[in-house]
Amino acid sequence: MKLFSNVTYLALCSTLAFACGSGQQNDAETESVAEAIQGQANDGFVQIFDGTSLNGWDGDPTYWRVEEGAIVGEITEETKLDRNHFIIWQGGQPGDFEFKAEFKITEAGNSGVNYRSEPVEDLPHALRGYQADIDGKNNYTGQNYEERKRTTLAYIGQKTKINPQEKEGNLRANVERNAWLGLEVVEELGDREEMKKVVRSNDWNEIHIVAKGNRLQHYVNGTLMSDVTDEDPANRSMKGYLGMQVHVGPPMQVAYRNVYLKEL
Repeated sequence: MKLFSNVTYLALCSTLAFACGSGQQNDAETESVAEAIQGQANDGFVQIFDGTSLNGWDGDPTYWRVEEGAIVGEITEETKLDRNHFIIWQGGQPGDFEFKAEFKITEAGNSGVNYRSEPVEDLPHALRGYQADIDGKNNYTGQNYEERKRTTLAYIGQKTKINPQEKEGNLRANVERNAWLGLEVVEELGDREEMKKVVRSNDWNEIHIVAKGNRLQHYVNGTLMSDVTDEDPANRSMKGYLGMQVHVGPPMQVAYRNVYLKEL
């Protein structure tokens, strides 16, 4: 699917390539990326965060606020978590869709975008389901991790097929070293360490999720970071809630802006 005009796309790619190569990005380049994302509204994307309020979103105000046009999630020494919390979009439960947003995260931060997820009974602002992982140290950004379910479904640089559970027992019986035992790597998308370099530390980056049928693709700054085909009918999800996460751990901050959704 064409997300930008050819001219805009080439300009954006050049900007990102320069930023990754030099390790720096000036204000003009940041603005050009933001303008390209905002222009997607003409391509069927709908803005689901108004930039000024949390209307249409449900999150604990202890951890979530709006600041300078972004949804900000923050944990401090006084508000440390005993479990992960989400701010959850209330506008529907998308099935097939594309999601795009910019994110910025501190080095100690751990976050992610959950989708096709379900609420966790008796735990407010908790979700169970697929996640496009994001972390400040860039060890996991772009991988597919299933929160409170099958854990890792694809690491950075992997195209995988997810096979059904083979071991008897609950889901945890089929998880080893925080990865689903049914994870079958069908293709390497690139060198993992090289792919990590497309992510800019302590700066704005773009996350792009494409969920269509049982195929789930995560892009960061235009690079396909993980690609999952879920062949596990008993455990996969075809629609559900969308939300952003603040994760248990040290004080951190994550911000999301220019949040767009296109239902397919």
